[in-house]
Amino acid sequence: MHRSLSATALAFALAACGGGGTDEEAFEPQAAVVAPAVTPGSVPSAPGADQVVFSGHTFQVRSGAGGPGPNTWSTQNVWVDGNGWLHLKISQQAGQWTAAEVYTTEALGFGTYQFKIAGHPEALDDNVVLGLFNYPTPDVGPDGTNEIDIEFATWGGAQPQHGNWTVWPATAATPLATHPWNPLSTTGASTHQFTWSAKSVAFQSLDGKRKVASWNYAPRNAAAVVPQQAMPLHMNFWLFQGQAPTDAQEAEIVVTQFTFTARRR
Repeated sequence: MHRSLSATALAFALAACGGGGTDEEAFEPQAAVVAPAVTPGSVPSAPGADQVVFSGHTFQVRSGAGGPGPNTWSTQNVWVDGNGWLHLKISQQAGQWTAAEVYTTEALGFGTYQFKIAGHPEALDDNVVLGLFNYPTPDVGPDGTNEIDIEFATWGGAQPQHGNWTVWPATAATPLATHPWNPLSTTGASTHQFTWSAKSVAFQSLDGKRKVASWNYAPRNAAAVVPQQAMPLHMNFWLFQGQAPTDAQEAEIVVTQFTFTARRR
């Protein structure tokens, strides 16, 4: 998710646009969403760590203040439990609302990114945002470019849909493409993924084995509008415009597994 509030607002304002349509045949559904008893490749860790190991990847845990939001990011809001599951929390600390973000220490490129979620991202508070996305390092591009987002948010209640799929272009001069959708009530365990290639980005959401929604973004000028370089993978849980949840309650989401399957192009 973008660091700047203006970019967030722009993404919502352009939600009706986008260069691709729904393509049910874009790719095969991945495995069912049943969470493993213990996630392979994870190392349990208590809140407060600067790094966590989850699903075979090392993630840096963000701290300090900054966008999106802006928010205050706390390492106390991130931990890996005994099942190897990653917890992201929004909490009050010393009277201040704080958020959570992690990102891989390695850059990941073309391939399928799959996230298994325990919880109800389709029913988050209007001011709460869950982001699953890659984000450019300075050598790849500035904020507002080179980003692929799965987000759950209504942006303060301004949007009726709770789901958002967005592709930020490879160059700043090119408009983004975004596709809002409604993740229907789930059983509390769901799978969300995107498959990224040099020519397209295909999104899909599953509730168990049932496909809830999909979108295939395959523009003609892919080299300019589809990111082309490897980037770190981020997951964050934060407050829109830094505002407190409308229900004044702390929130938590659990990512039970993240898998990345590389492809050449």
